[in-house]
Amino acid sequence: MATALFDRVIFGPVHSRRLGLSLGVNLLPLTSKLCSFNCIYCECGWNPTHPQRPRFNSREEVAEALRAKLQEMTESGTPPDVITFAGNGEPTLHPDFEAIIDDTITLRNQWCPSAKISVLSNATMIGRDSVRRALLRVDNNILKLDSAFDRTVRLIDQPRGTYTVEETVGQMLRFEGRLIIQTLFLRGQYHGQTVDNTTEEEVSAWLELVRRIAPRSVMIYSIDRETPAQNLEKITVAKLQRIASQVEALGIPCSVSGATADPDSPAKINQQK
Repeated sequence: MATALFDRVIFGPVHSRRLGLSLGVNLLPLTSKLCSFNCIYCECGWNPTHPQRPRFNSREEVAEALRAKLQEMTESGTPPDVITFAGNGEPTLHPDFEAIIDDTITLRNQWCPSAKISVLSNATMIGRDSVRRALLRVDNNILKLDSAFDRTVRLIDQPRGTYTVEETVGQMLRFEGRLIIQTLFLRGQYHGQTVDNTTEEEVSAWLELVRRIAPRSVMIYSIDRETPAQNLEKITVAKLQRIASQVEALGIPCSVSGATADPDSPAKINQQK
């Protein structure tokens, strides 16, 4: 299983499927993953079995590296469409997350005022006041919700510590619609259990949560890269579009990205030999 760790504080720019020309910011360690989830589909691989004390990239390091890259891109005539906090795990775990967001807003306004600031988060830290304040200051706070059922989240996302969907949704409601929901759909097998958050039961319950949260928009997608777990299936665009149409029936915009295989024959990836 290949992993795709980011070995720099600032990476890219890359052409994001969902965000455009995206300049990435990695607040996490450069040599290992650090996350409050251990998703079976994560392109960064598994969390370390015996993690060492994390070495977050400092606020000062992030600000200087971002300033240099924004200046370089702007002066070359190719400013980013978006500055995206992602990297080797969950960015909101950083103890100085709120201050880093403030620095980023200042640098964005100075060098590329038309660029958006996005944060890709698994939503495990949104109960923390400083994290919520910071997320409400960015243009796109994109929060994960892969299932309406705790049992499915435990299977797909494998959260650390205590996690319940209902508590997470309760924290999302505090954003009063000022958020984007992001969901990855997949099927397959993991440790002898069936993984499938595309069933009628799953999608119906998920749609009810989306209705309650009433986000600004929803992003749904499927596997695009190699995954740490084996025997997982991509969900086709046709299937994702059918789910998206149900979201849009609620009056909520929904974007789709994913596999392009025949809808009757999902493309399997990472099959064990």
